[in-house]
Amino acid sequence: MAKRDLYEVLGVSKGASDEEIKKAYRKLSKKFHPDINKEAGAEDKFKEVAEAYEVLSSADKRAAYDQYGHASTDPNFGAGGGGYGGGGFGGGGFEDIFESFFGGGGRSQNPNAPRQGEDLQYSVNLEFEEAIFGKETTISYNREEECKTCHGDGAKPGTHPVTCSKCHGTGSLNVERNTPLGRVMTRQTCDVCHGTGQEIKEPCPTCYGSGHTKDKHTVKVTVPAGVEDGNQMRLNGQGEAGKNGGPYGDLYVVFRVKASNQFERNGSEIYYELPINFVQASLGDEVEVPTVHGKVKLKIPAGTQTGTNFRLRGKGAPKLRGTGTGDQHVKIKLITPKNLSKEQMELLRQFAKASGMEVEEQDGSIFDKVKDAFKADKKKK
Repeated sequence: MAKRDLYEVLGVSKGASDEEIKKAYRKLSKKFHPDINKEAGAEDKFKEVAEAYEVLSSADKRAAYDQYGHASTDPNFGAGGGGYGGGGFGGGGFEDIFESFFGGGGRSQNPNAPRQGEDLQYSVNLEFEEAIFGKETTISYNREEECKTCHGDGAKPGTHPVTCSKCHGTGSLNVERNTPLGRVMTRQTCDVCHGTGQEIKEPCPTCYGSGHTKDKHTVKVTVPAGVEDGNQMRLNGQGEAGKNGGPYGDLYVVFRVKASNQFERNGSEIYYELPINFVQASLGDEVEVPTVHGKVKLKIPAGTQTGTNFRLRGKGAPKLRGTGTGDQHVKIKLITPKNLSKEQMELLRQFAKASGMEVEEQDGSIFDKVKDAFKADKKKK
């Protein structure tokens, strides 16, 4: 199967900035992370997003991809026959050419500097009314936590990590290489400490030297009144454990609201369709209308037409970003009876006659004619 365009995978344009690419990656990686998204195919999408970001986040790899497409991501790219060709560079790939010329990996960065942990995402399902009034709930999920045995340093209790004997704590090594331009000094990650600058002689028996364990974590969530489907809130420090004593990442809670069988909602406004019959519409009535706050009485004026709207002040949802409460809008829907008794039909014939309308003896058309007569009578008035 042909690979998708990497820009398409991240949902960005070819001219996207580094910040736009990073933002798109963070959003998609959270969405498809296997620990959060259990849907089929989520793990494959997560890997696809990660591979796309690996290329597009590197200026060198991105330049190569823009020029040569997916061929530039092949490990043997540049070894001969394609792209830059074999011309004495050896089978190192495009990135190795730049590394040979410019000393890739030479950024000076403290390998032991504290780093914040990764953010996580969790979806909370809410009933329609729960989203309107808010609630408190408890959620549980798995996350990386600081190992309680070694307190995050990865060493067996009673021992401590020591400075790497090979790189002397820098996390990287200076290496001389032969290139077409002569001998060039480059830097590469230390193969003993793997860039951490420290060696663990006796690993922790609980986390095996990683400093982290995967544990179930429970946290209380206060759902604010007025949330809508797709809204999210951030809980500081409830994500993955940090590195080298760094702080925990954050947890993003996304709210998924179930639709109502009675109401529709748009922000703080709620909409309801009220069915009434011909007599109620003609003579007027006082009826009970359901709202999320309970039933309220509504006066229907005589002569109300189908489609008429009434407003119930303060019977909507709380305003999430503001003060006060929205309204409920009630739309009238006139219900036409399908089966009339003989007595009802006779009464309607009398009404039609009093309105000056001749009525044929046809069960299926009499009510429509009565309605037409009623409308015509109101126009005359």
